[in-house]
Amino acid sequence: MKIDIEKVARLSRLELSEPEKEEFTRQLTDIIEYVEKIKELDTSTVIPADHITDVKNVFRKDAVGPSLKQESIARNAPSFENGHFVVPKIIE
Repeated sequence: MKIDIEKVARLSRLELSEPEKEEFTRQLTDIIEYVEKIKELDTSTVIPADHITDVKNVFRKDAVGPSLKQESIARNAPSFENGHFVVPKIIE
């Protein structure tokens, strides 16, 4: 399990301390054990649900409306240049 945590951390480019790795390993183990307990339940009489609520998708007309002003968008962005959001480079 610890190997899985280390792999996910590496793929996510996260540096985890040993105590953090141990804590996440314990948490993942607890989650898997809980799922195994749930799998023991007899669900043969349960009707599969396609929605968890009675609300179905509500469709609206796809209509063009007024756009936000670039100035108001730029005020809320950490970095905005030439009409675009500027984000940190993540691919080397």
